[in-house]
Amino acid sequence: MELYLAILALAVCLSADAQIIHNDFKINGCSDTEKESVYGSDGEEIWHADFIQKTGVNTLPDFADPLTFPGFYELSIAEQEICKQNLAVCIKAYNTPPEEMDPPETSIYPRNDVQLGAENSLICHVTGFFPPPVNVSWTKNNVIVTEGVSLSRYRPRNDGTFHIFSSLDIVPEERDIYSCTVNHRALQGQVQTKIWGVPETAAVPPSLGPAVFCGAGFTLALLGVATGILFFIKGAATDNTDTAKKEKLFMQWTYR
Repeated sequence: MELYLAILALAVCLSADAQIIHNDFKINGCSDTEKESVYGSDGEEIWHADFIQKTGVNTLPDFADPLTFPGFYELSIAEQEICKQNLAVCIKAYNTPPEEMDPPETSIYPRNDVQLGAENSLICHVTGFFPPPVNVSWTKNNVIVTEGVSLSRYRPRNDGTFHIFSSLDIVPEERDIYSCTVNHRALQGQVQTKIWGVPETAAVPPSLGPAVFCGAGFTLALLGVATGILFFIKGAATDNTDTAKKEKLFMQWTYR
């Protein structure tokens, strides 16, 4: 599969008093199976074309005065036609040269601190690969999972390779085992699989910790009260014995 990829990078300077440099980029790519049109800044995507839903997607967070991208999707459609023509010209001119390929590196980690029974997400980060695409799949306890899976757009790196994020919604339970498997042409069939298991530190629900400490404190308090009562009774008994002895001695002295 041949890939034609055009990347345009711009340095934009803002502010009259100081120069703030931003690296803006635009990616327009195509192959016999893939289409890609992305705009971004400083390595972060701000807009992409969804050719399946036939619309543009603004990936910026909500602002009081949100940015809009009128006409960008229609422009992306036109650029895809140009991309296909350029791809055909390159294939013919270079006589289908072997593609340079970089294999991915994969890591897996939870989005938030792990708590049993609490909703969370596992992140599979695939980075350093070229060219797109990569295939990412998930399993839970050796069973393939498709529900709750999402995949980000391909994002460029400074070295010309790409990275992508896949996430899986989970509710972790004890002894659950998850895996993320990545396949890319550069791996030549040797897929990468990363495994993540629910850590033992998450085996005790977080609410149990305070309860244990509270129970221990209450138990210690009861022991303290019982000990105090015991010493009070003992002290009272000791005082009564001493008083009786004194009275006995007094009576013996009086009637001597």
